[in-house]
Amino acid sequence: MINLKTRFFGLELKNPLIIASSSLTADVSKIKEFSGNGAGAIVLKSVFEEEIINEYNQVAKSKTSAHFHEFMDYFDYKIRGQILENYGQLIRSAKEVSQVPIVASINCISSGDWLQFASQVEDAGADAIELNLFVMPFDPTRKAEDNRKFYLDAVKETTRHVKIPVSVKISSYFSDLASICHELDCENLAGITMFNRFSSPDIDIDKEKVFEAATTSNDTEHLLPLRWVGILSPRLKSPIAASTGIHDAKHIIKMLLAGASAVQMASIFYKKSPAYLVELRKNIETWMQQKDYESLADFKGKLSLTKAANPGAYERAQYVSSFGGYASQK
Repeated sequence: MINLKTRFFGLELKNPLIIASSSLTADVSKIKEFSGNGAGAIVLKSVFEEEIINEYNQVAKSKTSAHFHEFMDYFDYKIRGQILENYGQLIRSAKEVSQVPIVASINCISSGDWLQFASQVEDAGADAIELNLFVMPFDPTRKAEDNRKFYLDAVKETTRHVKIPVSVKISSYFSDLASICHELDCENLAGITMFNRFSSPDIDIDKEKVFEAATTSNDTEHLLPLRWVGILSPRLKSPIAASTGIHDAKHIIKMLLAGASAVQMASIFYKKSPAYLVELRKNIETWMQQKDYESLADFKGKLSLTKAANPGAYERAQYVSSFGGYASQK
């Protein structure tokens, strides 16, 4: 009997197939489908602090009253309350239709709001929290140390303030990725997900306008998280989930061999229905049977940095054998 159980978000999951935060997981009917088709856990669409800021700024532009500041303080309070109440309702509705853990995703850009957001999603019944952390390093006056402090402060305060498990989803935008993961690993986390996937700008050369490029991943993007899962999984006590570019069972198996405890997937479900989960799970089980593996523990991390026959493949950044170097051209 094949056993796909794993542990992530501080919870025992029946399999490693986690539905990542996306617009799909803001739809209760989709959440029910994902649960019914065998997801291991479901991460709800993120609640964004930027939604509050944007709405606040839109109203601020139109107000000229002498009581402007008093009104805006009240309005800020009201829109925060409304957005968080709506998100709490999503959590409660998702819990009603799902047979698997429901994870709240929080995306804040100012450290002071983490605790309010985290407390309210905990009160709404979320099984765990995923902090979706990212600071775009575009400000030339903001130092790397400031960005690092933001990440660590958000995690420290949240893990100390709530009782439910807290995980973090990070980006690869660090010059010291291994170091920051090591520091995060010391903060009682229930998991680290690698990596966020961001919207990117593109340019229409005919209309000469900047627009937002397609946000879904392609099936080659899994190679970046694969490298870092392989490097960091044997070095961290926190379990790792791989995310970005994971589109089929082969990608999932690769991540597990590299040391991931789970994977998070979203883009492929825009192309295929939630029923694709059944095929993914069946293909993983078939591969395990062919290899005589009974559980994920039998092969998880078998090809991580410390166990692979060719560990240099993880650490090498420049092509050597494929294109050759100067000496090989002589």
